[in-house]
Amino acid sequence: MQRYFGVFVAVAAVVGGIIFAVKKYDAKTEEGLREVSLARLRGDYLERAAWLHSVPDQKAYIDENQNFLRWYFKEVTGHLNRHGGDRDFKEYLKELDARAGKGREDPKADEKKAVYEYTRAVFESFKKGDYAPWWSATDKGIRLDIVSADPMRVDGEEKIHMPVVVWGLPREERVSDKNIRTVSVNASFKFNWKLFDEKGKLLGEMPGEGGPDSRVDWPERYIRFFPPQVVIGHYDIDKLPAEVKKVEIEWTISARAVTGGDIYATYKWAGEPPASWMLGSGETWKGAQESVRPEEEIDPSKRK
Repeated sequence: MQRYFGVFVAVAAVVGGIIFAVKKYDAKTEEGLREVSLARLRGDYLERAAWLHSVPDQKAYIDENQNFLRWYFKEVTGHLNRHGGDRDFKEYLKELDARAGKGREDPKADEKKAVYEYTRAVFESFKKGDYAPWWSATDKGIRLDIVSADPMRVDGEEKIHMPVVVWGLPREERVSDKNIRTVSVNASFKFNWKLFDEKGKLLGEMPGEGGPDSRVDWPERYIRFFPPQVVIGHYDIDKLPAEVKKVEIEWTISARAVTGGDIYATYKWAGEPPASWMLGSGETWKGAQESVRPEEEIDPSKRK
């Protein structure tokens, strides 16, 4: 019997190898199916989302976009049901913890976690299915949403807090020699607020360039299933003097398409400022500076 022992061991090793190979093959097959499913979901999303960026009417856009986001997150759930995955959408945090567990302390870990939490809050607002921005406009196929315009205390001061979501900006993807993937958006932002009194006379302007603050060009880096081709951030604007009765706001986005072309998109809002935007009694407008303008620019009645 002992002379067969070596044969038994050899057979067991062969069988074990076959089982290992089959399991490895099955794992690779499942991984391939998972990646195909993700690619299909992304492709379907981008195909359906393109026209939403250009819907001119805000109410129609909100209605259609809510239906669209409900469809998208239903598809995300279906993908997770079929192929598994992190239903808590905390893969990025687990990645950071895994690095720390290997002794690779990241001095920017807290900063990265804060970006994740910022991104997660926007993700959840989409996921609820009732996303309805305060104001929205489209130009050149790029949509700008001002999510809200409510006061918020920032560094001890009340500011007009304006979270923004930009849909459809072209992005550039690069893979380094170390197989590290990065995605960036070659775009710059400007805004200008014009403030008028009750007679339409220009009282002042608030120009700004850069930002938005906490800008995230690649939200999918932090949450895999964040809707693609979205840039998020926010602006914090000083409250307005009591004599301001009308406001005109212009946002400008300049971007470079991956094909090399330039994109200039402009968005304008005009109206009576909400009471929550105004400074309280006895409060002064900080940071005001004087500038010289043509009389006809300050007072429309002087125009010929």
